Amino acid sequence: MTEDFYSVLGVSRDAGEEEIEQAYREKVREYHPDVSDEPDAEEKFKQAKKAKEVLTDEEQREVYDQVGHERFVEAEKRGGVGGGGRGGARGGDPFGGGAGPFGDMQDIFDQFFGGGSGRGGGRSRGRDLKTNLRIDLEEAHDGAEKQLTVRRPERCGDCEGTGHPPGTDSRTCPECDGRGQTTTVQQTPLGRVQQTTTCRRCGGEGTLYEETCGTCGGDGVVRNEATLSVEIPAGIRDGQTLRMNGEGAPPEGEGPNGDLLVEVSVADHPEFDRDGDDLRKTQPISFPSAVFGDTIEVETLEGRVELEVPAGTQSGETFRLRNKGMPRLQRRGQGDLYVQVQVVTPQDLNAEQREALETFAEAGGEEIDVDQGFFEKIKETF
Repeated sequence: MTEDFYSVLGVSRDAGEEEIEQAYREKVREYHPDVSDEPDAEEKFKQAKKAKEVLTDEEQREVYDQVGHERFVEAEKRGGVGGGGRGGARGGDPFGGGAGPFGDMQDIFDQFFGGGSGRGGGRSRGRDLKTNLRIDLEEAHDGAEKQLTVRRPERCGDCEGTGHPPGTDSRTCPECDGRGQTTTVQQTPLGRVQQTTTCRRCGGEGTLYEETCGTCGGDGVVRNEATLSVEIPAGIRDGQTLRMNGEGAPPEGEGPNGDLLVEVSVADHPEFDRDGDDLRKTQPISFPSAVFGDTIEVETLEGRVELEVPAGTQSGETFRLRNKGMPRLQRRGQGDLYVQVQVVTPQDLNAEQREALETFAEAGGEEIDVDQGFFEKIKETF
């Protein structure tokens, strides 16, 4: 199975569970062996089923997004990726336990779920950070590159995250004898219980230093402002989240930084209302245009286009402009633009206009006072 699970279902990487379930149901209707005549229907059906199972399982999806499609599938072949709990169905790590194609699987586990103990306690993954970014509808339509500033923890540059200046004298921690962990044994009614915890005195490093870094106070981490550039994909929706790999908090000890999660907010537009990938707007037209028909210009997010208004158009009628809506995120095509026309009634009439409209009313057998809602009556009856 070489095609990634998101592509199999035709959804974006930010798709929610409901959207994934809907995409799966569409694939079932298309490829179920009982209804499809395609020679590879059964295989495509199995692929869609597997993709849905992984992407609707929160923990499996997290692992899948971290390692990528090929490594995930390979890990399953070697022992399976468990679901239903942090350690998987077998009670081990999320790749089924043991050393597999990626070497030390505990290291992989720690990277995904923030494991590790202390700055010296092995590899761990830093925390993910969150921020918000507001864009306008045009930027959501076209895609954009935006700058954002975040205040985040970073490794201290003076001590390189160690918490002490380079060359500082050190000694073995007497409390843990350099192991970084302490073990206590308690006698309980159920027997002896042994508990191992990170050493409180050395913070898990196993070493005590004579001097701490004056910049970070020994934490190894400082808070700085960072200006980052984020790519906004065309078609993004309000509330969706972009993931910037490695731009989150640093870990304690060795390991990769966490990610920065950018929640995108799309501002309301004065002319267009968004409905999924479709757009809607109201377009004023004149009374003669509605009566006799006309070709009018309509503003879209891609420029002005022509719209044919047929004779006898009623106020409130809606016309569809295909492919003039929002791009479909990470898919081909665009939504549509729905234009609801609104016949504009003029407020001031000159003598010639009044005479013409009165003649029109008489010709239609209507005795209507222009000053008492003639146009309203015309819109009701014409």
